[in-house]
Parts: sequence; C-alpha cells; structure tokens
Amino acid sequence: MVARSRREAPDLELLWRAYVSRFDLEHTFRFLKQVLGWSTPRVRHPEQADRWTWVVLAAFTQLRMARAHVADMRLPWERHYEAARLTPVRVHRAVSALLAHVGTPAKPPKPRGRSPGRPKGRLSERAKRYPAVKKAA
Repeated sequence: MVARSRREAPDLELLWRAYVSRFDLEHTFRFLKQVLGWSTPRVRHPEQADRWTWVVLAAFTQLRMARAHVADMRLPWERHYEAARLTPVRVHRAVSALLAHVGTPAKPPKPRGRSPGRPKGRLSERAKRYPAVKKAA
C-alpha cells in the first residue's frame, strides 16, 4: 500500500500565536541592542561577551521587576496602560525617578586629579587577535 501525503489546511490559530511570539522576541532583541547597548561594546574575549550579555539581561530583568513601582510616563500619542502591562521602554523612561528614591549602596566617588597615563617611551602592544567563528557549510 502506498502512503499518500496530503496537505492539510494550516491551523491559523497556531500560526497566529507563533507570529505574535516571534514579534515579541524581535522587539525584545531590538530593545536589548538599541536601548540597553547589548551589541555596543567591542569586546576582545568570548568571556567578556558572555559577562556583558549577563549584565544586559540583569538590567532587563530589573526593568521588568520595577514595572509595578513606576508611574506610566507616556508620550502624548501613546495609550494609557496599567502598571502590570507597562513595556520595558516605558519603565526605562520612568526608572530614573525610582532610582532617586531607592538610592545606592555605593559611596560617592572621590576626586583624584588627572591620571598619569602611560609612562614616557613605553608603547602599547598590539591586541591579540582571535579567529572569527564561522558556521560549518
């Protein structure tokens, strides 16, 4: 007996959910890169890139947790949302006011004057180069 393959109609509800999920992911990556500076630093070691990724994800997590504690600072053309539905962009706008109330455990920096810089006659070495990681064909 020969098995025939027939094309079934796609489940539109499943396709819609997948599209909405992809849409959210793309905007999250755009926010991480443009606002939080995920792709900004020019690191030289893979370990530095991993650490920077964790720092950016920690900042994103803090924005998500601060969402219930900030007021909605919307632009004139934006709709009003409840605190539970605020996007990370809107929380980012308002989090500076929250940070002023929370404070910081760090001591204020001490003025130290000018840096001495590199000693005279000493040249810096060329940075170590690493091969580019390429996908297999």
